[in-house]
Amino acid sequence: MHALRHADELVGISGTTAGETVALLEYLLAVCYASGNYPATVDDWLDWVHSNSSLTGAADWLDSRPDDHWDLFHPTEPLGQNSLLAPYLDEHGAGPAQLVIEYAGDYNQFFDHHHLEHPTPLPADAAFRAMLTQHTYGPSGRARISGNETLGPTLTNLATGRLGTRIRVVALGQTLGDTLRLNLMPAEGAPGRFNRTWTVAPQPRRGFRTKPSGRRVDGPADLHTILGRSILMRPTVSEDGQLAVDRVLLAAGELLEPLAAHHMQDAVYEKAANGTAKPLRPSASRALWREAHALYAAVADRDHGPDLYDRLARLSGRRLSLWTVGLIAKQTTVVTWVSDTFPFVPGRERDLRYVAERGSLIAEYVASCLSRAAYVAWTVTYPNPKPADKNSQIARFDAQPEHWAHTAEPFHVLLDETTAAENENQVDAALVEYAAVLAEAAGRFLRNKLESLPANSRGFQAHAQAIRRLESDLTGPKAPDELKGDRE
Repeated sequence: MHALRHADELVGISGTTAGETVALLEYLLAVCYASGNYPATVDDWLDWVHSNSSLTGAADWLDSRPDDHWDLFHPTEPLGQNSLLAPYLDEHGAGPAQLVIEYAGDYNQFFDHHHLEHPTPLPADAAFRAMLTQHTYGPSGRARISGNETLGPTLTNLATGRLGTRIRVVALGQTLGDTLRLNLMPAEGAPGRFNRTWTVAPQPRRGFRTKPSGRRVDGPADLHTILGRSILMRPTVSEDGQLAVDRVLLAAGELLEPLAAHHMQDAVYEKAANGTAKPLRPSASRALWREAHALYAAVADRDHGPDLYDRLARLSGRRLSLWTVGLIAKQTTVVTWVSDTFPFVPGRERDLRYVAERGSLIAEYVASCLSRAAYVAWTVTYPNPKPADKNSQIARFDAQPEHWAHTAEPFHVLLDETTAAENENQVDAALVEYAAVLAEAAGRFLRNKLESLPANSRGFQAHAQAIRRLESDLTGPKAPDELKGDRE
């Protein structure tokens, strides 16, 4: 309530992870919709953003609700939870680490997960935030609970959360209030249900005897409060006298029909191999900045209807940031959160798209040059290699990992310089400078890799030929013009 009442005095909110922060923003958006504090049309949205329309009505709505509605440990209507699990919590529950996405480990939890039994209490506020993150991003897998001994066999089937497989894009403003207004999509109809607790809903929720069909989202308040998990938490008092959680039962939640496009207005789409467009997914091998061109294309193309990017492009004179967040999981095991922030100035989207595409292309080309140089060093150093050793031997000289780690910062500098540029010549100059930074760093990274060569004729030959190959490729006929420094 304080966050909404003072939204224009706060810079923002921050969770312990990027995903937790997104989940908190989702919940605040849901409160705005449920309270009727949202724009009905695009024109209304523009007025909201330009006039800094107050969000105190959402805070007043929260204040007017009964205290029981927001009780995390209510006996029959616990906030965000399923009280039907209560008879099974003591016997089948686990320690609170199960609630935190990053702590649970493999979500195929029928395996022996001793760490989940650790009873160290989790503060109630941290448990609430972790619960919201589970509802939003929870990975797929199998819950520890025995469905046959509790509510039904499908209780163990953990579906992937609504945002668990795609990049979520949030438009960031100068304040929390500004951010919320930017991301409140216009909704002419009813906002739909606010999913306060499992046992209170317009229609009965799914059962767990058989797998149900997915239900349709009935409005934005519903969308942002989907109960993606059946969760129940047991309260305790910590050693310092604070309310905490010491046991958690986590199981299958609501299933949804495929979401309509108007419920995914922030999604950035990429072409799949079969030609279909799918929402951009996070990747363990490809950093988010390498997909920035797709983000800017979403604004520049303007051929996809009234979505977030269509609205942002109308905010002339504003400088914004687009924050991208994703969760990477390998099968049922969480790997890491990924996030990045990109500048956006309405009216400059085509320039930003151009430099993002060229910047990514230049980086890819420099990486390929380093790969070829490593191959040259390998052929000289290992004249009679064993086939099984080839990859590890080439990796000894391959500076691509260092190149990709280094390139993120120059790429973001390139984007910032583009937003400040006053003409195309300045944009082109920024690209040439970016290319020079990457080329200089590539030479340095390769030389560092070649330092392990022996101080003999073969080592000197491998060093010289690899450096010569890199330099010739970086300025050769196939190199991007920016690397050659002779743009027409």
